Amino acid sequence: MPESDDRSAGSLGRVTNPRVRFAPAPTGFLHVGSARSALFNWLFARNTGGTFVLRVEDTNAEKTTQEFVDAITEPLAWLGLDWDEGPYFQSERLELHMAAVQQLLDTGRAYYCDLSQEEIEAKNDEAGVKGGYHGWARDRDVEDGPGVVVRFRAPDDGVTVINDIVRGRVEVAHETIEDFVIRRGDGSPVFLIANAVDDHDMGITHVIRGEDLLNTAPKVTLLWDALGYGEKPVYAHLPLLVNEQRKKLSKRRDSVALAAFRDEGYLPDAMANALALLGWGPPDEVEIRPMAEIVKLFSLGTVNKAAAMFDVQKLGHINAEYIKALSPAEFAAAAEPWLTSDDAPWPSDAYDSAVVEALAPEVQQRISKLDEAAGWLTWLFVPPTEFDEKSWSKAMVKGRAADRVLDAVIAALDGDDFSDARRIEQAVLGVGDALTEAFGARVMSQAPVRVALTGGGAGIPLWQAMTLLGHNECLARLRAARAQLG
Repeated sequence: MPESDDRSAGSLGRVTNPRVRFAPAPTGFLHVGSARSALFNWLFARNTGGTFVLRVEDTNAEKTTQEFVDAITEPLAWLGLDWDEGPYFQSERLELHMAAVQQLLDTGRAYYCDLSQEEIEAKNDEAGVKGGYHGWARDRDVEDGPGVVVRFRAPDDGVTVINDIVRGRVEVAHETIEDFVIRRGDGSPVFLIANAVDDHDMGITHVIRGEDLLNTAPKVTLLWDALGYGEKPVYAHLPLLVNEQRKKLSKRRDSVALAAFRDEGYLPDAMANALALLGWGPPDEVEIRPMAEIVKLFSLGTVNKAAAMFDVQKLGHINAEYIKALSPAEFAAAAEPWLTSDDAPWPSDAYDSAVVEALAPEVQQRISKLDEAAGWLTWLFVPPTEFDEKSWSKAMVKGRAADRVLDAVIAALDGDDFSDARRIEQAVLGVGDALTEAFGARVMSQAPVRVALTGGGAGIPLWQAMTLLGHNECLARLRAARAQLG
């Protein structure tokens, strides 16, 4: 490993046919932090012509249900992160892990420990030392048995150096590393030994993961050396993710599940684009761009070590731009799951994808998530059951001559075939102009028509939408509003 803290291209370690791995635990969902780690591994592999390996860290095999595996693979596939190998499962490699534990026992680099946590604390108190484990079972010649763990014998002096692409040179004194457990009392290996074994066995050249795992790197490095594995992987620990309050992103406090963003109507390309900006940025500072360009520009050497803020508002802005860039047909197809679901505000037989495609350019300019599309289209598929109180009051009650506006518009449109949006517009606005001249004061004709047709006072432009709604439905709604106005 290089001893320099230089983060230039020359310090990136082996870049010929690199192999990287994304190794999540089966927790039931993929969160934003893990997705960012997966993306950066994928970007590095694609940028360098390397191999992206998917490995599930399921040292506790009982949790490896298909549901938990799907919670990893489905969001990755949604993001477009295709893996070249895997998924591999650590639980299926138990024999390799246990053989490594036995090798360390045989060479004196590990030993059995039968002390409980209470017994360790008692010995600490007796010796007058601070908490932690202080090698109390090193020389007791403990035999293996139920509840007995295996601990790695950490060196007493010296340092382990991690030359991290992102963090720089990290030195850890051995005196600060206790003899850590590598096999639990139930006989299962700890992920530290499993990681060392699997990374070596799979030929992993670069370990790219979150900063929260930096403290495990010296321990894995010690295991790597003790097992005689030779050249080590190059580390790159990605910056911490924080929320808008600059607090560490929390699964309990913050919305972090990738599936939740997918279900709200964020586009996968937009989500991937936003994740790529969490700790990295393109040299030309153009942030919203195709993934192919991001792959070409990406470099681990330019990842920022400072904490990166996951800004949901910025994500919304990026998503809005991606939505605007869709063709009408692409938008209609992308929005359809939200427009045909059981939660859609209209009967399933009322939905018409042709209407959505025709009005897509207007809707696309007004939303930042696909689940917002229905709110702009509801009135086209189901008539309003009630009118917005403020809009009705402003346009119908306080609006000048609203009754005469509706009467005149109904008369003007009664013989129209609703095939020409421009002609409908001229007819409605012409009513306002004529009544303005008759009253000697401005009469607004569009506002009463909008409230009558949509139930509210704001929305997409009326004229093309009216051609899609059709003659009979438009006239029926205008007459119903006129009757209610009295």
